[in-house]
Amino acid sequence: MASRSGCHGPAGFARSLPERGLLLLVVLVLLEGSVLPLGAASSPDTSHREKPDGHSVAAEPHNITKKPFPVLSIDYTHIQTPFEISLWVLLASLMKLGFHLIPRLSGIVPESCLLIVVGLLVGGLIRLAGEKVPPVLDSRLFFLCLLPPIILDAGYFLPIRPFMENMGTILMFAVVGTLWNAFFVGGLLYAVCQIQPDNPSILHQLELLPCLLFGSIISAVDPVAVLAVFEEIHINELLHILVFGESLLNDAVTVVLYHLFEEFAGAGTVTVLDGFLGVISFLVVSLGGVLVGAIYGILAAFTSRFTSHTRVIEPLFVFVYSYMAYLSAEMFHLSGIMALIACGAVMRPYVEANISHKSHTTIKYFLKMWSSVSETLIFIFLGVATVDGPHSWNWTFVSVTVILCLVARVIGVVGLTYIINKFRIVKLTTKDQFIVAYGGLRGAIAFSLCYLLDKDHFPLRELFLTAIITVIFFTVFVQGMTIKPLVELLAVKKKQEAKRSINEEIHTQFLDHLLTGIEDICGHYGHHHWKDKLNRFNKKYVKKCLIAGERSKEPQLIAFYHKMEMKQAIELVESGGGVKLPSAMPSTPLFIESFFILQLRSYNRHTLVADPYEDGFSDLLLKKQRMIELEKKVNNTS
Repeated sequence: MASRSGCHGPAGFARSLPERGLLLLVVLVLLEGSVLPLGAASSPDTSHREKPDGHSVAAEPHNITKKPFPVLSIDYTHIQTPFEISLWVLLASLMKLGFHLIPRLSGIVPESCLLIVVGLLVGGLIRLAGEKVPPVLDSRLFFLCLLPPIILDAGYFLPIRPFMENMGTILMFAVVGTLWNAFFVGGLLYAVCQIQPDNPSILHQLELLPCLLFGSIISAVDPVAVLAVFEEIHINELLHILVFGESLLNDAVTVVLYHLFEEFAGAGTVTVLDGFLGVISFLVVSLGGVLVGAIYGILAAFTSRFTSHTRVIEPLFVFVYSYMAYLSAEMFHLSGIMALIACGAVMRPYVEANISHKSHTTIKYFLKMWSSVSETLIFIFLGVATVDGPHSWNWTFVSVTVILCLVARVIGVVGLTYIINKFRIVKLTTKDQFIVAYGGLRGAIAFSLCYLLDKDHFPLRELFLTAIITVIFFTVFVQGMTIKPLVELLAVKKKQEAKRSINEEIHTQFLDHLLTGIEDICGHYGHHHWKDKLNRFNKKYVKKCLIAGERSKEPQLIAFYHKMEMKQAIELVESGGGVKLPSAMPSTPLFIESFFILQLRSYNRHTLVADPYEDGFSDLLLKKQRMIELEKKVNNTS
């Protein structure tokens, strides 16, 4: 009672005064907001302005008009860049989809040709609409965004065994062949430009070093164009790895020659010391790129040791480490392509031993999707850039460039093969030489390198670009469209889609050990001897550091069998039981049951569903299989 009456006393009244004052202030603010027109309450107080001397002056009265609230507004500039990127990607995907929906068209014309035509049409429509054609094939966009996915996909899934067995041949074509093409094309082009000195023309302005620079740009075989054409004709593995391997490894030669001739084109002279430094630069660029890629590949493999509890981020490490390898190599002007190839080839065997099967599937399909979209955009952008120009056409320069590229390629392949065949057990036939020479396609790398040239130092840059586009169109359209009929006409051996078996793997390993033993007995330290030494070092030291758990001690044959077993089990589930399993595999109902169990497990965004051969789940399946077999035996005996 006392407490209740106390609130009406002076003390209670005094305590309630601040509360009443605060309530009154809130009411006044609300009333002011409701009385003032829309937008006036939030506008600054402009009733007084201060002079520079600090005195306030009353502002002139002005009327405030109330604007209607915008129901719909458009702000395209806010989303312009990502929206246009999405449109280009969508266009590329739709073109690729439409190309494969017309089987007759895909059997006649290569996909790359149609994509360039689409780019020409898009660029022409933009021109007809009176708009400026965007510089879509910018060198930074090409080298930093479009090229890395294609090279990473090629490097990660590179067939290591045929690549290493033909390394000598590939290096001969990539290094010696590219040097021959560059100096042959550049030197003879300079000689042609100096003909008829009495009739002055624009070609007489060309000096020797700019011609050699142009020859180094146009001589390199392009990996994007080779992949696009050779994957459609399904050429045999030997020819594919020779041409594609050359297109990958000639990047170091192209980079060194490009920077060397660009540096000294202004000076006008190249000394013997410059040539010696160029050779050293080639070794640094190539071996440095491989070293950078190997380091990032080892880091990716080591990181994958600890991802067993966070399976969802496993693919991310593969992509990020690979891209960092490419960027690090480009930062030091090393070969980014060789860095990506080395990174993918080094990390793959260790990463795949650590990551889950779902992560492996994610990596595989994401790389294929990413590289396919990039390849499609590159060819479309080539067509758009052709319309964009500017061009400087000269019949003599362009036609001589195309002829010299063809002649240099043929002479280089034939001459180098004559030397190579003296050291090869499996000789390259005349048909093989023809396909290797005819498959030397040029692409967007040459265009982007020429686009980087400074017009102040190279006033005929537009002439170079026009000639390069002509050579690209000739190789992609003429050679790309005719190589498939020529392969069939010459009856060149095609790729056989044969699945590897345990029997084949056993015999392959047996022959490797047998040849290694023969080399040791003869005292000849050849290819198989050093390969065996590397395998022993890898098994004894590297696997223990980069592969987690018991898989580091697992024999290669057992690991291959587990991989094949898993692949066939998945094919069985997807096909509904139409795949015949090996006798050592668990029964069909057991595997189907195991996959249903996997699908019914609860989802967690940090943990993916476990694989049948992870975390002891395989032991559970084997125990269950043994129990079923034991029950059958008991029933049969009873």
